[in-house]
Amino acid sequence: MTNTTNPLLSPFNTAPFSNIKDEHFLPAIKQLIADTKEEINAITENEEAPSFENTIEALEQTGEQLNRVTAIFFNLNSAETNETIQKIAQEVSPLLSDFNNDLLLNEELFKRVKKVYDNRKSLSLSPEQKTLLDKQYKGFARNGANLSEEKKETLRKIDQELSKLKLTFGENVLAETNRYELHLTDEKDLSGLPDGAIEEAATTAKEKGKDGWVFTLAYPSYIPFMTYADNRELRKTLALAFGSKGFHGDELDNQENVLRIANLRHQRANLLGYDSHAHFVLEERMAETPEKVHDFLNELLEKAKPAAQKEFDELEAFAKETDGIDQLQKWDGAYYSEKLKQKLFDLDDEKLKPYFELKNVIDGVFTVANKLYGLSFEEVQDIDKYHPDVKTYRVTDTKGELVAIFYADFHPRAGKRNGAWMTVYRQQQIKNGENERPHISIVCNFTKPTASKPSLLTFNEVTTLFHEFGHALHGMLANTTYSGLSGTNVYWDFVELPSQVLENWCYEKETLELFAKHYKTGETIPMEYITKIKESATFLEGMKTLRQLSFGLLDMAWHGSDPSGIENVKGFEVKAFGSTKLYPDVPTNCMSTSFSHIFQGGYSAGYYSYKWAEVLDADAFSYFQEEGLFNKEVAQKFYTHILSQGGTEDPMELYVRFRGRKPDPEALLKRAGLLQNS
Repeated sequence: MTNTTNPLLSPFNTAPFSNIKDEHFLPAIKQLIADTKEEINAITENEEAPSFENTIEALEQTGEQLNRVTAIFFNLNSAETNETIQKIAQEVSPLLSDFNNDLLLNEELFKRVKKVYDNRKSLSLSPEQKTLLDKQYKGFARNGANLSEEKKETLRKIDQELSKLKLTFGENVLAETNRYELHLTDEKDLSGLPDGAIEEAATTAKEKGKDGWVFTLAYPSYIPFMTYADNRELRKTLALAFGSKGFHGDELDNQENVLRIANLRHQRANLLGYDSHAHFVLEERMAETPEKVHDFLNELLEKAKPAAQKEFDELEAFAKETDGIDQLQKWDGAYYSEKLKQKLFDLDDEKLKPYFELKNVIDGVFTVANKLYGLSFEEVQDIDKYHPDVKTYRVTDTKGELVAIFYADFHPRAGKRNGAWMTVYRQQQIKNGENERPHISIVCNFTKPTASKPSLLTFNEVTTLFHEFGHALHGMLANTTYSGLSGTNVYWDFVELPSQVLENWCYEKETLELFAKHYKTGETIPMEYITKIKESATFLEGMKTLRQLSFGLLDMAWHGSDPSGIENVKGFEVKAFGSTKLYPDVPTNCMSTSFSHIFQGGYSAGYYSYKWAEVLDADAFSYFQEEGLFNKEVAQKFYTHILSQGGTEDPMELYVRFRGRKPDPEALLKRAGLLQNS
């Protein structure tokens, strides 16, 4: 296919979505892999002695178009997929895995990189150049460059199989999510549900050509049902369906995939000289070792467990007193938590939602970014989109200069996986003297507007939007020389700091008054609601913390030791959850078979990083609280030392420059109410 017919093979600024057809991807990616190999050959065939410029910098600049096209492809596979794209992904993933291995196992290339690395002390490199050199050298050494030919071949096979297994895992979870529906025709079964959820379910039923109401496993349908539906049996039905994704012993079962992924990761780590996959991963993290992660998780567990148990007992007593329920089950948790929250704080999402119209919340997060970092957002119609729902913005600074292009995709649809994420279509870099600005996207799954109401968010969805926007700011405000160190290209347990710190603003009066206005009357959210949001922020925090710790411990159980003896996925999981268990186990449910973060996404041996980053974010936010929520000086420091720096230096050094000291873990425990303020 020539450049004239394939838009992905011509240079482009913003992604040319409207011209891209599914069949363009495979030939384009094959061609761009070949082109990138040529660029690499030019480095290895260079007869001049290896230098930072002709080897390290040259290597950093290879494969730019390939990276851009694969970023477009894989985001579409998550946000707007179909069977064709999924088939292409199964073909493309091993090709990219092979290419990556060809690169990392290229002896001539490694020799040149090693030569520069060995001479590094005699070179006068900037901190960013030192980091790039270190990252490249480790990239080779940690991925088999020093292995024998035979072992390199084994590594290739493992990587190929892993890339396919991870895709299959994700496809199974999506197919399970899409194929289940709870179809109700009796209005009595809707008791307790908010109008918005009922209207949404009626729309879904209509789309599917059915009478009545259809509830699904997509979050905006599932969560309101579990939180408000009075019919306990129906909550149980839906919870059992949600919790058993990939665990039915049928063609979408993920048990074998989980075992195979865990075992292959372990074999890979052993091959490279590491005790486990976690040892391999954590070498390039702030946490450094599995021991430190276990200590960190267990220390929090020790603090959170008594509080969580007390909260659970109170919740169970409340359920018994309210409805005579003897034993609290997993399908009761959200329902009675909400009821208890309403009783204690006279506050519920349905009261708050009218104040959180999506359009206003977007304006709110933009205003926060403007007050902190001087950014302006203008919605524009001249940028290509992959779906009509997507919104596009030009982001500029106080001088009117372009900072970034920003895409936002807010609502669920059949071709979109659950959850929320940020992605990069073009990395920021300084090339040929020009600062190329980034193209950043966030994808969420918020309740759609209905015939009678605009999209109204729960408070939880408001914090999700702020979270993803925090990641987006990290990408948008990047200001580094090299794209591989730009924006969110940082240690994994540091990447959540900008996202989690921004969530804190949602709880503050100064922020809420900017955007929380009633969608009908325009009235600003009443002060009493703001007080209650603040008061209820630590409601059941012990249980929430325990839940997060349970996921981190499950992840470390899968990846921190040899999994070859594991025969039963469910049995293994039950054991891993032992120290964090509150609810009775549900034999037909299994979390591992749909734990996409660790078996499909990039969080394997890294789920702990959410809590790790919470320590950083609580400490960082306390600085803003001390100096003022929109204090320009503190914001400038955060921009200068964190947001603009990407992965150019050791994250702890960057943090200390911002804060003047290392983070204090007590800030998190205080904020969570797990440590009484002395």
